[in-house]
Order: sequence, then structure tokens, then C-alpha cells
Amino acid sequence: MSRPVGRVLTLLELLQSGGTRTVAELADRLGVDGRTVRRYVDQLTDLDVPVESVRGRYGGYRLAPGTALPPLMFSDDEALAVLLGLVAGRRAGLTPDGTAGETAAAKIRRVLPVRIARRLDVVLDSLAFTDEPGAFPAPDAEVLLALADAVRHRRAVALRYTDRKGRRGDRTLHPYGIVAHTGRWYVTGKDPEIDEYRTFRLDRITSARPLAGGSYEVPDGFDAADRVLTGFATAAYRYEVTLRIQGTVEQVRARLPASVASLEECAPGDDEGDRGGEGDEGAEGEGRGGRESWLRAELRAQSLDWLPPVLASLDRPFVIEGPEELRGLVAEFAERLASFARSA
Repeated sequence: MSRPVGRVLTLLELLQSGGTRTVAELADRLGVDGRTVRRYVDQLTDLDVPVESVRGRYGGYRLAPGTALPPLMFSDDEALAVLLGLVAGRRAGLTPDGTAGETAAAKIRRVLPVRIARRLDVVLDSLAFTDEPGAFPAPDAEVLLALADAVRHRRAVALRYTDRKGRRGDRTLHPYGIVAHTGRWYVTGKDPEIDEYRTFRLDRITSARPLAGGSYEVPDGFDAADRVLTGFATAAYRYEVTLRIQGTVEQVRARLPASVASLEECAPGDDEGDRGGEGDEGAEGEGRGGRESWLRAELRAQSLDWLPPVLASLDRPFVIEGPEELRGLVAEFAERLASFARSA
């Protein structure tokens, strides 16, 4: 690479670091005079790099928004961070378009210096993931961007959506927020036609079109992530399970996360309140303060077979308020464990 070309690329890297750079500063960093700096700037402009001239006492040059992404200069650490982010994002389902992520990573890999490529390969060879790549379908990038713009400007959108039974339909939504959860993307908000909260999976949305008209207000304190998790815990399934569990919120949440069950503090029953020793102190404690209290857990489930092992793993006193079928499953599970323990 000739020295003038190298200096032009160095100039681009300096401008990409942000802020306004004076001619004197750039000339000092490049080892040239001010006239040469201006000639290098003209070369960048000829390459459609949007360099903007700033007049005044503290004027100079800076990068301005352009019509296309200009060439980017990365340090070793920046290149590694971008590539690792693309790999991890694709595996975690956080990239909206798997093909775009792969082509972007391939473009960077092709121009990496050998020493950086070797460092990246060392990291990737030693890195293991607990999930399979592409476990969930990625959302359409245009849909994601349209919904994000609607959330930002509080504009209603018309959605073309396919539900889990394969039925297609049109929905109207006031989107309040976008949530990425365990490899899937969701948008949550209110359906103005029925005045109810709704949550939609982005990979099932084929189009999102902003609607003309006024904006809407988001309720004070609205938490999009909490709304999505609460929706999972209260979804309509075959069984409605209610439990009372003695312990802290942290202990219960370790086995029954917010996406599975809702929790609230409750008064102990007569039998729980009569327990002596440490149980009394725990029953009167505060569930969120580290001391134990009685918590009511409510959840929905399509089947109950998975619950007895979960309750056993809690290792906390609990009472089953319903359904009755769960009592029998827990008793059978306990008997199986006891028989295993007694076997030679």
C-alpha cells in the first residue's frame, strides 16, 4: 500500500472515531501539511464518504450521515468484538436476518489480517454453546425496523399475522415495546379495537405498516418485558395450578421463573402458621428481603408431569391448592424416590 493511500485510510479511521477534528490535529497525526489534509478529504469525498466541513474557531472535519454505509476501519479488538457479536447473536436468535449476519461476518473475515483471524479462530475453537444454531426462525429485518420506529414515535401499525394454528389475519396494534426472550422476538402493546393488551411473535408477522393518524400514550410504568413474561405465565392451558410455597422470592424464582408462574405474598394457612421453630420466623418474614415467607404461585400448564420434579428440586415446604390431580402425581413421585433410596 502506497503511503498516500495509507494516510487516506488513516484519515478515515480518525474521522470514524467521532467528533470534529481540526485541520491542524489531522495534519499532525498524518505527518503532512494542511493543504494535503484537504486533498485527502477530497479523495474521501470522491469515494462517497460523507465528510462534512465545519467552519468556525473550532472547525475542521467530521463524518456526516450518508446515503450508504462508508468503508469502516476497525482496530484488532473492534474487529473481534463485531465478529463475536455476530456469531453469538446468530446462535442466540438475536440477529433479525440470519443470512445478513452470515454475509456481514464473511465480508469482515475476508479482509482480516492473519494475526487477527488466528485470534478469532482460537476463540471460536474454544467456545461452546448450549443451544443449537437457528433453533428459532428469525424475524424479518424490515418488520423489526418498522415496529421499532412505531414504538419510538408511538404510531399505530397494521400487522399481517399468522397465529400458531396457521390462520392468517390483519391486526391493529399500539406497540409499546419489543422484547427478545430465549431466542424469540416479541412485540407487545394494546389492540385499540378491543382495548386489550396483545403480544405477537415477530417471526409470525409478515408485514407491519404504520397507520396515519394521531399518536397514543404508553401507560406510566409499563414494562414490556414484564408484560411478555406475565403473558407466558397466564396463557390459556389445560390446567390452572395454585400453590403455596414457603421461601424467598429468589428461591422460588430459581425453579419457577416469571415466564412460568406469577408470585405474590400470602398469609400462611392454619397448619403452616402452627409450625414451630424456624418455620414461625420464616412465615412472618418478608419474601423479598432474604427471609422466608409464604408465597402463592399461580401458573398454567398443558400437562402436570413436569411439576413434581420441579417442586422436589425447590426443597421448600409447599401446599397444593389445586388441581387435585397434582397431589396424586406428587405423592407417586415421592414414593418412587423413596423406593429408589431403599433399593440396594
